[in-house]
Amino acid sequence: MKPTFEIIKKDKKTKARAGVISTPHGDIETPIFVPVGTQATVKSLDPKQIHDLGAQIVLANTYHLHLRPGEDIIKKFGGLSKFMSWNGPTLTDSGGFQVFSLGVGKEGGGVKFLREDAKQNNEPENARPRLNKITEEGVTFQSHIDGSTQYLSPETSIKIQEKIGADLIVSFDDLESPNYDYAKTKESLEMTYRWELRSKKAHKRKDQLLYGVTHGGQFKDLRTESAKFVDEHFDAIALGGAHLSKANLYEVIDWTTDVVDEKKPRHLLGIGEVDDLFEGVERGIDTFDCVIPTRIGRTGFFFIGLPLGNMKNRFRTDIDKPQYAKDQKPLDPNCKCYTCQNFTRGYIHHLFRCRELLAYNLLSLHNVYFLVNLTRQIRQSILDDKFQEMKKDWLV
Repeated sequence: MKPTFEIIKKDKKTKARAGVISTPHGDIETPIFVPVGTQATVKSLDPKQIHDLGAQIVLANTYHLHLRPGEDIIKKFGGLSKFMSWNGPTLTDSGGFQVFSLGVGKEGGGVKFLREDAKQNNEPENARPRLNKITEEGVTFQSHIDGSTQYLSPETSIKIQEKIGADLIVSFDDLESPNYDYAKTKESLEMTYRWELRSKKAHKRKDQLLYGVTHGGQFKDLRTESAKFVDEHFDAIALGGAHLSKANLYEVIDWTTDVVDEKKPRHLLGIGEVDDLFEGVERGIDTFDCVIPTRIGRTGFFFIGLPLGNMKNRFRTDIDKPQYAKDQKPLDPNCKCYTCQNFTRGYIHHLFRCRELLAYNLLSLHNVYFLVNLTRQIRQSILDDKFQEMKKDWLV
């Protein structure tokens, strides 16, 4: 079965729409937030919890799964969905972002990504930079695990993703730095064009939907050109690359969705803040992925909805605050997740202070539920012709 996309309802005043992506492993009702399971696991959560909280699809990372355990092992287990006992739709990225972020690539911006990733992997910020070498054929780089030499190209990325067996996959691309000027951004974009066409040529599985990725940095003409290119050659569109600010991100989304076929699904890579979900949906985005709910959960932060949450506090607060030690209320009194239905702030505060593993599970479960449930509510508001009212209530 080849994955398909159908629009069920369009908002009358914006580009927001409700739809369904049908895959061999089940349907995905859009708009929807996609939890990130980098290494075939959403950190601290098991597949039953992910299913029970309402998630419909999980994203895994091509680069990380290639290194451990290897795509051949995943294939022997029957593909990613069976390997992780998720038994639902899955999405894999191309590995292009990790090639850039795990090493100092082309000049500009690389060190920033390296430092962020070093923190994530508990490595010192001044660790020896892992250099990569970008050529027309592909990228040679060092493994973040053991320093071994690795290689990714459009052909190898697609081959890995075909063996992993996700329902939705992404073409290999060259990630531009936000510090690139126009000329270097254009050079990177042209490399991405060639790599994407090679990705498409290498892709043989008919039961996978291949996304082309748009790039072009902050520049409108390059973004528009990239969107038209991807629209011409691919049946699904992923918005990637660098942007300078939230305002520029929203411009990028508009520049893209204004010129692509509305019948194709659109995925916004690596974005998951509350305001970004509303702004993205309003501009025609169908699916989002981001590590934010589990990442902030592991540091003690949890999402809170209306009326306690707002743009000023970014819809979140910190369970480590002393004021929560004796608090008998749930994390969010209006939340229906397992965590909020069964545990108090005081108890989770205690767990977090003691660094008990259950704290990370309960906070992450709540945070993933929050974003999945929020996008579910956004979808329903589109079906009920109340999207603009809902957005105004949340982002006032």
